[in-house]
Amino acid sequence: MKMLKSKLLDLKEKEQKETIQDLKGEQRDIAWGSQIRSYVFCPYTMVKDHRTNYETGNVQAVMDGEINEFIESYLKSLIKS
Repeated sequence: MKMLKSKLLDLKEKEQKETIQDLKGEQRDIAWGSQIRSYVFCPYTMVKDHRTNYETGNVQAVMDGEINEFIESYLKSLIKS
């Protein structure tokens, strides 16, 4: 009986790990060149999303949290794919 419980527990843990992995999706290393946006403050101002090539010159607004345009651009790029 203990052997059956052990096997069932192992199976349940494996299913949970697979579910978590599916929810996480693809994860990339945090390394040079893997950033999704670049911020330029001087000599000019610009924020560029490298996934969608969306750009804006209003860096301060982005730094204050106004990123809806970036989100919409990314979601549109997912639809096109």
